[in-house]
Amino acid sequence: MAAPGAGPRRRRPGGAGAARGDIPGDIPGNTPGDTPEPPGPGAAAGPPPPPPPPGTFWLTRIVLLRCIALMYLVAFLVAYHQNKQLIGEKGLLPCKLYLQNIKRYFKGKINLDALSYAPTIIWFLDWSDMDSTLDCLALAGLAISAFVLVAGCANMVLMSILWLLYLSLVNVGQIWYSFGWESQLLETGFLGIFLCPLWTLSRLPQHTPPSSIVIWGFRWLIFRIMLGAGLIKIRGDRCWRELTCMDYHYETQPVPNPIAYFMHRSPWWFHRLETLVNHFIELLVPFFLFLGRRMCILHGLLQILFQVLLIISGNLSFLNWLTMVPSIACFDDASLAFLFSSRRGAVRERAARMQLREGQAEKLPLGCHIRRVVNISFGLLLAYLSVPVVLNLLNSRQVMNTSFNPLRIVNTYGAFGSITKERTEVILQGTSSLDPNDPTAVWEEFDFKCKPGDLKRRPCFISPYHYRLDWLMWFAAFQTYEQNEWIIHLAGKLLAQEEEALSLMATNPFAGREPPRWIRGEHFKYKFSQPGGKHASEGRWWIRKRIGPYFPPVNLQGLKKFYEDRNWPFPVRD
Repeated sequence: MAAPGAGPRRRRPGGAGAARGDIPGDIPGNTPGDTPEPPGPGAAAGPPPPPPPPGTFWLTRIVLLRCIALMYLVAFLVAYHQNKQLIGEKGLLPCKLYLQNIKRYFKGKINLDALSYAPTIIWFLDWSDMDSTLDCLALAGLAISAFVLVAGCANMVLMSILWLLYLSLVNVGQIWYSFGWESQLLETGFLGIFLCPLWTLSRLPQHTPPSSIVIWGFRWLIFRIMLGAGLIKIRGDRCWRELTCMDYHYETQPVPNPIAYFMHRSPWWFHRLETLVNHFIELLVPFFLFLGRRMCILHGLLQILFQVLLIISGNLSFLNWLTMVPSIACFDDASLAFLFSSRRGAVRERAARMQLREGQAEKLPLGCHIRRVVNISFGLLLAYLSVPVVLNLLNSRQVMNTSFNPLRIVNTYGAFGSITKERTEVILQGTSSLDPNDPTAVWEEFDFKCKPGDLKRRPCFISPYHYRLDWLMWFAAFQTYEQNEWIIHLAGKLLAQEEEALSLMATNPFAGREPPRWIRGEHFKYKFSQPGGKHASEGRWWIRKRIGPYFPPVNLQGLKKFYEDRNWPFPVRD
C-alpha cells in the first residue's frame, strides 16, 4: 500500500507484466541495487523489511566469497614473502630447474604431457627473471583477492584467475607446496567460481541465485574433509583407538603455540575426552548434513566451533580457517541474516525482495537456462571425479591428501593419521673456528621464525600465516638429510650469508661479523618444561637432550661439487 498522504501509484508504460514497485513489499521507483529515498514530510514509516526466507543462499554467497577471498589473500601473502627464497632464482629448490627437468623429460617440448604433469601458466611466461614472475603472480592474486574481500562480490572471470594463479604456484612449489591445504584451497576456490555470474559484479546479481548444486558441492567437500580425517585416524595410529593420542599431540605438533604448552599438561581424563569429541565430530557429525535443514545448521556450528578450538591450540597454517569455509554452506539466508544490516534498502532486505521477484518471474532470460545447463554439467563433473575419492574412503588402505587429477578439483583429505610420541628438532649451528673438530670451537645457533630452538623463546602465534621452511624442518627432523637435500643447500647459503636465506631465519648470530667457516646440523629431543617447575622458573619453555649429529660440519668449498651435481647456483657472499 502507498503511505498515507502519497498520491496514487502509476504504472510505467510499455512494460509487460508487473513493473518495478508492483511486487508486494517492493519499494516504488527503486531498482534492486538502489538505496530507497527517505519518506517525505508527513509520510509514515513503511512496513518492516521482510526476513530472508529459509532455503535461499543470496547472503550465504556473499559470506562464502569473502571467506574464500580471505584464504586466497593469506596464501598469496605467504607466497609473496617466501617464494623467492624457496623456489626463486636463488631458492632452495629453484622452480626454473624443476620446469627445465620436466621439459627435458618430455623431450624438450612444452606439450600436453608436460602441461598435465605440471599445470602452470609459468610455462608461457618469461623465465629470465623468475623472481619477478613469481612476485607478479603473487601480487596479482593479492590484488584480486583483496577486491573480492572488500566488495563482497565477484564473477567467474575473477575467481577463475585466482584459481589459475594459485594452481600455477602450487605446481611449481615442489615440496614447499606439498601440504594438503594447498589442494583444499584449490578445490574450495574452484567451487567458488561457480557461485558467481559470468560477468556481472554485484553482490545480488539479477536472475543468478546461487545454485543448489554448488551449495551441495561445498557440503560434499566438508563431508569428505572431516570423514577422511576421522577414518585415517581410526585406521592409522593405534593411539587414536586407545584414546591416548592427545597425550602427545600438543607437544609434538609441527609448530606449537603458547596455549598448547598448557594444554599438554591437562589431566589424562581430559585428553581422553578430547579424543572422543574428535571422533564424534569427524566420524558422526558429517552425516548431519543429510538430515534436514536444522541438523545441517547444527553440523555447520559444530564444525566451525571445532576448527576454532584447533586454531586456539596450534599453528596449523590456514588449514583450520580454510576448513571453516565449506561449512558456511550449511547456513541459508535466514540463519546468516544477523550478519547483515536490517535497515531498509540494505543488502539483507534487497536479497529478500529479489528472491520474491525471482519466484514471481514468468519468463527467464536465455542466460538463466544456459547457466542451469552449466551447473548441471558441473555437478556431473564433481560426481565423476568423486568416484576414486569415495573408493579411497572405503578402502582399508586409505591414503590422505592426494589428488587424482592434475587440476586438483576433487581430492582426498586427512590429518594426523599418525602421532609422533617424541619431538625431535634439527638445530643449525655455525662456527668461525678453523677446525670444526676442535673441542674449544664455539658453535652458535641459527633460530628459525617459529619452530622450537631457543629454549627461552616463547612459542609463537602465527595462524593463519604459514612459515613453510619451519614446517619442512619438522618433517626433516624424523628423516635424514639425504632425504632432504635442500637442508644442505640451506647450510651453504648460511655459510655465504645470502640475504634471501637469512630472511627465512629469526636470528643470525654472525650478523655484522665474518661469515661462519663451518655449519653443522645437530639432532635434539625437545620436551615442554613443567609449568611452575624449575626450568619454567628460569624462563625456559623447553628442555632438550642431544641425540647426536644430523649432518656433519660442512664448509662452502666442500659443497661446490654438491651444488654442481644438482645444477644449483653456487652461493655468493653478499
